[in-house]
This record gives sequence, structure tokens and C-alpha cells, in this order.
Amino acid sequence: MKFFLGTHQPAWLARDLGVPLLVSHRRLAGRRSLPRASGEWALDSGGFTELSLHGRWRSDARAYAVSVRRYASEIGRMAWAAPQDWMVEAHVRARTGLSLHTHLQRTVRNYLQLRELAPDLPIIPVVQGDELADYHRCADAYERHGVDLAALPLVGLGSVCRRQHSGQVERIVRSLHARGLRLHCFGVKTTGLARYGDAIRSSDSAAWSYSGRYQPGCTPSHRSESNCLTYAMAWHSRLRHTLRQPNHRPAIRFAASRPSSCSPGRARPGHSGARRTQGTRPPARPGITTGERR
Repeated sequence: MKFFLGTHQPAWLARDLGVPLLVSHRRLAGRRSLPRASGEWALDSGGFTELSLHGRWRSDARAYAVSVRRYASEIGRMAWAAPQDWMVEAHVRARTGLSLHTHLQRTVRNYLQLRELAPDLPIIPVVQGDELADYHRCADAYERHGVDLAALPLVGLGSVCRRQHSGQVERIVRSLHARGLRLHCFGVKTTGLARYGDAIRSSDSAAWSYSGRYQPGCTPSHRSESNCLTYAMAWHSRLRHTLRQPNHRPAIRFAASRPSSCSPGRARPGHSGARRTQGTRPPARPGITTGERR
């Protein structure tokens, strides 16, 4: 499994760090000059922050495609770029005022637009959802519009980074893996990667920066370690060492067939807005199209 170190320091792209980086569009947009990448990196669209702050995407697919093309040309060595997907966490939907169904529709539609506008750029689709069946409905919607997800080198998995239970994420990951998807998991908990890292192609995290806020700086010029490259690289090294350890937890396996009524449940209440596991069947939702419905 490849692990991208998330950073909000674009200048690190020019450093020969020996690890792939994930940098947000929000940190690159509007810069007059861009660093030339010394290693592989990927572009995050910054969608969670964009929707949380503004309740909508303030730029359209055409403008985003122009930005991605600039990064690919001027920075270089871009492995892939995320689309302008729509996360489905409850507080994000409260901010947008739209239904989960509409968020899935808009996620699929944006990828279709970007693929039409810039078929040469390495923009990946992202599957979104709340419960397991939602993710499969989202994948079905892509396929109805001619996108063979299983044939693509990478598919993003969204709206999992703030879930409190790694077991719930594992069920989603393994079910989509059984469907043939090569997954990148955005910002999932690193403690969960040991459980299902064998079923994904890559993941990312910038958790080092959050934990570094509460560590005293290693030099007089550092108030904390939240922006420290040395601290970030040490965190990444410890993570890679942990992920190399044997995992003796029994894996949860899924057949490749799509679920009809099974649900992994919901996570316990916490700061992420997730909900407690329920043993009830989720209500059926209609199929997703690119047409919108609130």
C-alpha cells in the first residue's frame, strides 16, 4: 500500500523527501509561482473544507480543470488529482442544505464533466456514501454513465475519514474491493489501515500536523511541530513501521455481489457527527442519475 503524506506546505514538493505527498488545491490556487516537484505527489481538491465553509463549490468544473492542468504542467510528477466531489457527512449536508442523494448525484456529474473537459488529466472518480449500500449505488451510477470503475487504476473512497469505527470502514473497503475497485482511502484513521491495508492501493493522512499542534517546537523558531518537516517525516516513518507489522486480526470478507439490504451500521456519536450502530435495514433509495433532486 502506498501512503501519501498530507501537507499544507507546497514548498515541500520541491524537496527530495522520498515519500509521496498529498497537497490541497486550496494551498496551490492563486499562487503566482509553483514549486517543481522532486517526487510523486497527488492533488486533493479541498472539498471538505470548501463545502464546510461555503456550502457549495465556488468554482466550476471548467475552472478546476484549468487549475489541475497548470499544476500538472508547472509542478509536474502528478500521480492523480481528486475531483470536486461532494462529501456526505451530516454537518456538511446541513451546510449545503442538500440531500445525500443529491450529493452523490453531483459527485458523479462532476467527474463526468471533468473527464469530458480534460480526458488527458489523471483525475480519478470518487465514490461517496453514508452506509454501505450508498457506496454501491454511487458506483452503479458511474457505471450507468459508461465509467468502468474496475478498469481504472484508482478510485477514491470518500466520507470515511471522520468515522469513529475502523470496523465500519473495513466493511465498506472490502465490499468495494470485492467489486474490483482499486481504492485510495482519503484520510482514514491510521489505526484502521492495519486492518484493511491489504484491500486498498493507497491512503493519505495529515494527522501529524494536528498532533504536532500540541508538541513544543524542536527549534526556537518553531512554536509547535504542526509545520515541522522533521516531525512529519518521523511520524511517517513510525507509521510505515507500524503498517509493516503482522496483522493477526481476522479479515472480514465480502463476496463480489452487490449488497441488497445489508448495512454496516453507523458509528457512535462524536465530534465527527457519526451515529450509533443500528441493527435495522436502511430504507431503500432510488437509483442515482446526474439529474438533481433535493
